[in-house]
Amino acid sequence: MAERQTYTVLLPFPTGGGHWSSIGQELHLLDVEANALRSAGRLELKKTEAAETASTSTAAKKAAAKKAE
Repeated sequence: MAERQTYTVLLPFPTGGGHWSSIGQELHLLDVEANALRSAGRLELKKTEAAETASTSTAAKKAAAKKAE
């Protein structure tokens, strides 16, 4: 199952039912849900999760390289 990540709202956008997000609000979204909002500059990945994602991918690359040897 796909994991949700935490995003911070940079510019408010409609969330449905007449409700709007607010600046600084944290939302837990799937990548597909956040993709268009990130490209429009309305969301950014929360700083701590961005660092965790980078370290996880680095560890995965090292493990794959070691396995290839």
